[in-house]
Formats: sequence, structure tokens, C-alpha cells
Amino acid sequence: MSRFGRVLLVIVAVAFGIRVAYVAIAKAGPCPLVLADGKRIGSAPSKCLRGDELFYNAEANYLAAGHGFNEPLSAFIHPGVKPPPAADHPPLTVVVLAPVSWFVDHAPLSWMIKEPLHDHVREQRYAMVVLGTLLVALVGLLGRRVGGGAVGLVAAAIAAVSPNIWVNDGLVMSETLTALTVVGAMSAALWWRDRPSWWRAAALGGVCGLAALARVEFLLLVPLLALVVAFSLPQPWSVRWKQALVALATALVVVAPWVGFNLARFHDPTFVSTNDGLTLAGANCDAMFHGRATGFWTLQSCADNPPPGDQSQVATAFRRRGLDYMRGHASRVPLVVLARLGRTWSLFRPLDMVTLNTGEDREEWVTRIGLVAYYPTLLFAVAGAVVMGRRRAARDALWILLVPAIIVTLNTMATYGQTRFRAGTEPSLALLAAVGIVATGRWLRSRRNAKATPVLTP
Repeated sequence: MSRFGRVLLVIVAVAFGIRVAYVAIAKAGPCPLVLADGKRIGSAPSKCLRGDELFYNAEANYLAAGHGFNEPLSAFIHPGVKPPPAADHPPLTVVVLAPVSWFVDHAPLSWMIKEPLHDHVREQRYAMVVLGTLLVALVGLLGRRVGGGAVGLVAAAIAAVSPNIWVNDGLVMSETLTALTVVGAMSAALWWRDRPSWWRAAALGGVCGLAALARVEFLLLVPLLALVVAFSLPQPWSVRWKQALVALATALVVVAPWVGFNLARFHDPTFVSTNDGLTLAGANCDAMFHGRATGFWTLQSCADNPPPGDQSQVATAFRRRGLDYMRGHASRVPLVVLARLGRTWSLFRPLDMVTLNTGEDREEWVTRIGLVAYYPTLLFAVAGAVVMGRRRAARDALWILLVPAIIVTLNTMATYGQTRFRAGTEPSLALLAAVGIVATGRWLRSRRNAKATPVLTP
């Protein structure tokens, strides 16, 4: 094994240890698992689920039990009533976690589980730990391709220890898989750019489709990454067009089954998720356009009292409510959009997220040390982007690394500000920061060597 491989293996082992320790210590339990109506349905083997974790956990268990993509908590809230279809979020996270739930239920030692309703949170968290550790390895390999072995190892080290990355690997949410698929898409884009071929175009399109099934906004990887790379290939235009169509078609093939499934089972047209209506209503109301919470999102007074109907009908009504509010307060929208961007990129009232993040099961201490780590990473990432921008040969790679940040920015402008939205671009920040750190180290070394060299005079 090469020196790079040995050092990367050590970094990956450290990353795994950090993530295991976080889950084992910070997420220790148990505590009651309680539904919205206050009915206790079991004892969670970890700390209480919060926010979207409740859906991902319950839906994965429901799918593993053979009940399909239907509302998993309906049987407890409305016993005896057929559960309605559910598409609260894209399906990739649920599909990945469902085999974990199934295996725990069917493993030889499953009889040892004593909880009356085992919710598999602990096992799902450790599955995320494994995926997050894989992410660190992929960041290192991508960094080597972007800037050499030193950049790869520094990028992997940043990804290993950054609280803004490993916190996601202890949660039952979509952020880890989002980051993993985005890094996969960037790697495939570089791979395709260096040696163009039809099947490499298809590989990139397929990974872009998977990223969209993790978080819907990353469907923008298709035009911003796949198509841009296709049209920049050193090939005749006829070949560029054909390979672009291959990438586009493959992405559509990956996403199409889920879209068709949703179109067939919901009343109103639904493509990837029904969550856009709730998001628009909760982000566009008086409480989120004025005061301390400007640029954020809330259910209270903004997206409460859902209308009757299935999820698609509720989403349609909420979507109309949010858009109508925006039209009625158009003069305020630019300021709110700036606040949203400031919140996502921790440039506006960053300490608010210390408290707000607890609603997503992120401990206050994690958010605090995440802020401490974030700002130097951001500064070095800006430096790294400048360095790559000055190198003609690196400009294509720079665009590939910047695409996730562009997507996160566009999504924030359209929805609301939240630091966890950066999950898909945290690996890019680590990679760009690594370029900046290595370049700074080389510059300092050259300065030191220049001072140490004696000046010869005749």
C-alpha cells in the first residue's frame, strides 16, 4: 500500500472512532418515544427523535415491515383507518435504512430485543456512521484527483474531524446520503471529464439522479454539473450533445420510477416530494419576515391547521398560501432572502442556530464547536478557490467543486436559511480548504527558504 493509502486509512479510522463515540455517548438513552397526540408507543434505545428524524425512522421501519411508502404513524394516530400515501421526503434515505430495520427484526439474536416496539434508531444511527466514514475516504480520493496526495489527505482530515460533517452521521436524516451522493457526482464528473465515454456519462447521470432522491434540490446537478461538463469536453459538438443526452436520460431513468409512483397514488400532481408546500408556507409568513426569526421557518402560526385531503392536496394549499404571502409582501422579499442566505452560510445571527438546531437533534455544544471550525474552513476554502481559479488547468475542477454551493444557495433563496442545508457542500468546503491550506504551506515554505538562502555579492 502506498504512503497516501496508509495515511488515508489512519484518517478514516479516526473518523470512524469520532462518529462511533458521538453516537455511543451523545445519543445514549433510552427515552420515551411519544407521538403528537401524547400517546406513548414504545421506548427508544437512543435519545428522543426530533424533527424529520421521526419520519425517516418510522418510514424505514414501516417499509421494512412490508407496508410500503404510506404514512407510518397513521396506524397509531388513526387506528383502523387505511394509512394514506406518504412522500414527505425523497425516498433514498428510507430505502437505505429499511434493510437495517429488516435485518434487526430477522437477525438470529433479534429475540433478545426487549423493547415492546423497537424503533431501530440505534442501528440506523450506526448505519449512518458507516456511510459517513465512507464519505471521508471518498473525499480523500477526490482531493488527490483535484490537487494531489497532500490535498487529498488534508481534505480527508478536515472531513474526519469537522463537527458540521460528523454530526450528520449520528442522525437518522438525509444529510449523510446527500453528501455521499454529491461527492460521488463530483468524482464521476472529473472521471468523465478526464476520459470521456458513454458509460461514464451514464454513471454521472445515475449518481445525479440518486442525489435528487436524497434531497430534491440536487436534481440541479444535472444541468449545472452533468450538462456543463458534457459541453466542455474536448470532443466534437455532435459527441458532446450525445453524451449530454446519455447523462440526462440516465438521471431521468433513476428518478422516473419514484415520480411515476407518486403521480399514480396522489390526488394532485406530485413528483419527488410533498414537502415543498409545507416549506413555502412555513417560510413565508409574518413571523419569518419580521423580527429575530427573519429568514427561518416554523410550523407555528405559519404552516399549522392543514386543510383536508391527502399530502398532495395539503401541499398544494400550503404552496398557494406561501406564494400568495410572498406576492403580498414583495418589497420585503429581497431582505428576507439575504437573511436566509446569511443563516445558511452562518453570516447572519449565527448564534441563533445554537438553539434552533436542537429542533433537528443537534446538541448545542456541537453547533458551537461547528461554528468555531466553520469560519477558518470557509476562509481557507475561499483561498483555495482563488488558487484554483488562477490555474487554467484547474478551472474545470473548480466549477465542479462550486456546483454544490451554488445549489445550496439557490435552494436557500427559494426556501429558508438553515445550516444543515450546507451538508451537500461541506465536502466541497473541505476540499477547497485543503487546496488553500496546502498552497499556504508551500508559500510559507518558499518564503522561509528564500530568507535562508545567502545572498552572494561580488
